[in-house]
Amino acid sequence: MNTTNSEPVLDARALARYIDHTLLKPEATAADVEALIAEAVELGTYSVCVSPAMLPLTLPEGSDLKVAVVCGFPSGKHKTEIKTIEAALSIEQGADEIDMVIDVGAAKAGRFDLVAADIASVRSVIPTTHVLKVIIESAVLTDEEIVAVCEAAVEAGADFVKTSTGFSPAGGATVHAVRLMAHTVDGKLGVKASGGVRSYDDAVAMIEAGATRLGVSGSAALLAGAGGATVTGDDAGTY
Repeated sequence: MNTTNSEPVLDARALARYIDHTLLKPEATAADVEALIAEAVELGTYSVCVSPAMLPLTLPEGSDLKVAVVCGFPSGKHKTEIKTIEAALSIEQGADEIDMVIDVGAAKAGRFDLVAADIASVRSVIPTTHVLKVIIESAVLTDEEIVAVCEAAVEAGADFVKTSTGFSPAGGATVHAVRLMAHTVDGKLGVKASGGVRSYDDAVAMIEAGATRLGVSGSAALLAGAGGATVTGDDAGTY
């Protein structure tokens, strides 16, 4: 971790603006999501990221908190038509951002045309004022596949590429994958690092590698590492 006079590179307030404060546990309740929103507002995170069944959300009046919602999650093995309907409904119910999972099997088979078509279909129902992130599950892809999937996301009109669902046994975000993704999209898209980003050092490493957004469930614990947050409650989670 780079430091100046022993001070963090990013203070908690600045780092929080990178974070999608995330709750995607299958057992999550409406009360859990209410607590997630309250904590996100307190911490100053950019957004909350939830499952589509939790919509619509009630945000505090005057809040600038964004709402991100997953799509085709976590396997990506949904028909494109289903992903498209799911994304459209989430937008209708108040989502600002959609985090869709690609068909990773199509990528492994070298069918990047199908990957691009899948993304483009979801993009077609998302207004340009809203954000589409594409989850590529980087831990199960080779470097060549990561590059090809990122190129497909650019071609299909995505706004971000995102490393991971956080549910794959192969693992989550790595500095290598983030750096490769950032190099490939070359500023055309944002890069979201998610899956295993749990500490301040993890976050800084991902940002230094090129991440412009972070998916984090234990945001309070992570931000405490920047010296500006108090950890309360259970911050354990998938992300």
